[in-house]
Amino acid sequence: MRMLRCYLSNPGLVHERAALGENCFELAAGESVGLTLELYNYESESELGINPALETIYRRYHEKPREGSDIQTTVTDLSNAIYEYAWLPEDRHYSTFVYEDAAETDGYRYNKIISISWTNGMTIAAPMLMAALRLNNEPMRQQALSCITNIIENAMNPESGLPYDAYQDGIWSVKGWWFDGMRTPGHSSYLVAQAMFYILKSYDYEKRIRYVRHDDWLAYVKQILDRLECTKNTDGEYPTILSERTGAGLEYDAFSGVWCLAAKAYYSWLTHDESSLDELRRSEAHYYNTYVQHMECYGAPLDADKAVDSEGILAYIKAVRFLHALTGDELHLDHMRDAISYEFSFKFCYNSPIKIPPLSTLGWSSSGGSVTSVANPHIHPMSSNLVDELLYYVGQRDENYVRQRMMDTIEWGCQTYNRYDQEFGYGKKGWMSERFCHSEGLVTEKYADGTLASTWFCLMPWASGSIIEGLVGDYWDYARPE
Repeated sequence: MRMLRCYLSNPGLVHERAALGENCFELAAGESVGLTLELYNYESESELGINPALETIYRRYHEKPREGSDIQTTVTDLSNAIYEYAWLPEDRHYSTFVYEDAAETDGYRYNKIISISWTNGMTIAAPMLMAALRLNNEPMRQQALSCITNIIENAMNPESGLPYDAYQDGIWSVKGWWFDGMRTPGHSSYLVAQAMFYILKSYDYEKRIRYVRHDDWLAYVKQILDRLECTKNTDGEYPTILSERTGAGLEYDAFSGVWCLAAKAYYSWLTHDESSLDELRRSEAHYYNTYVQHMECYGAPLDADKAVDSEGILAYIKAVRFLHALTGDELHLDHMRDAISYEFSFKFCYNSPIKIPPLSTLGWSSSGGSVTSVANPHIHPMSSNLVDELLYYVGQRDENYVRQRMMDTIEWGCQTYNRYDQEFGYGKKGWMSERFCHSEGLVTEKYADGTLASTWFCLMPWASGSIIEGLVGDYWDYARPE
């Protein structure tokens, strides 16, 4: 239903109205047209009341995604492509974009826009490390470890006590590609806390699979989380922007700070430290009461500032998953279910009739993918990183509806990348971008002859990493019990 509220994310991109296409018609004077409108009319105590209607719509209109690769093949294809084509050894980081470009010496062109997380950094390194551990690929593991170690050892801003968000030409700073769009300059809690969450996840899987303890990683994360705890306001809300000079909270009233809650809950669960439970509960209650129960989780990420988005709710779901694991409190499961339903309001249950190639000619499926936000009307794969949380929930409450939507998410990811060279009209096996245009709302990429394309022609490792993360976590063990 979210697709009805989409707007172009670039207000400066204005075109004359194109000629009407085959998917619309004009009415002459005096002409009329009739249609059947199904209205769900019932009372509800809150905005959460929309969810029974959404579940009914799912059961009525659900279509499976097209058949893709199996899980191990998908993980192998995606991680090998990142390992081979996206690593920047001189920067000890992964490129955010990789393009085929015959004019370049090696045939590829890189747009680095390096960050510690969110489209780069830990959102690539952690899934790559997990994939390497699952596939027993030591060179891939060492590559991911190099990226993680580089961030931990070099990104710290000693004045604020927080890691810098971005890196360019040998310099760490808060001036990433999003910087010019910010009203208040400074550290982003979204990026800082998300990086801490994925350092913890890397620690978790290194210990779990290789029996290797990176205690220095744990100490580093604790130092950052303790600093973030000092910045909460009296509502228990974390800031969205923090001072580069002092680390103080500068801007609040946003959902993006919930990544701090997710990282803190994960740390408490990993270390069996319950000393912060009261504070964790207080912050969770604030985010639930202010944002989640109203189905309006605005304020993240930075390129859709204050726009309703799918990305923010993912962190909250991860937070309450670990809070429930810590406490066993059924209230956290109730809140988790409401948040999962919120994410499902972004998620397709049917296959959109796409008119523009390459998606239109592939039989590509939108079912199981989530639209990004009301500011970006396209599907991207970040919500695929939620598979472990969905699996955790159905392990506590065996709800077939949630299980089916989890499987849609998994199957969507296994069919949304190049399963062979040039499947999507560009790139190598294992390549995928972040943009899949289910409608004509944000179609900007063009083929060489000038005709429009419904995806981007590049490898974007963070997008692949979202798929990988969802497949190599707890679900890997669940699906492969041997």
